[in-house]
Amino acid sequence: MSKLILTNEVTGLGAAGDVVEVKDGYARNYLLPRGFAVVWSKGGEKQVAQIRAARDARAIATAEEATTLKARLEEAAIKLVVKAGQGGRLFGAVKTADVVAAVAAAGLGELDKRKIEFVAPIKITGTHQATVRLHENLVATVTLQVVAAK
Repeated sequence: MSKLILTNEVTGLGAAGDVVEVKDGYARNYLLPRGFAVVWSKGGEKQVAQIRAARDARAIATAEEATTLKARLEEAAIKLVVKAGQGGRLFGAVKTADVVAAVAAAGLGELDKRKIEFVAPIKITGTHQATVRLHENLVATVTLQVVAAK
């Protein structure tokens, strides 16, 4: 088992700044190469404090504000215009940065792209769902309407 400090939020494991123990292969093959974690050390306690302070600074200030944002996101359908070929297949896939830009363009607020998750990669036009973690225990489900550019 490897003891790690998470530098990013990992679904099902923990938030940035958490100290976790995971199997060696998961740490070596997934978390460490992608920069989601660093190896824990005695001097790492300062690093944990810095990561937590940065996370708190980025977090939406209050749960009340997050609840308001959740209501606005869930009632609106976000329209994404993307390049697509015949049959509605996209050239590439919709990225979380695309969703952030579309939400900002719709005037619904600013989101962090690291807090957006897709159920499956979006590679065709149509209506899709994405989840956005707004606060510790507050998740909004966003409806995305992916349409082909003309």
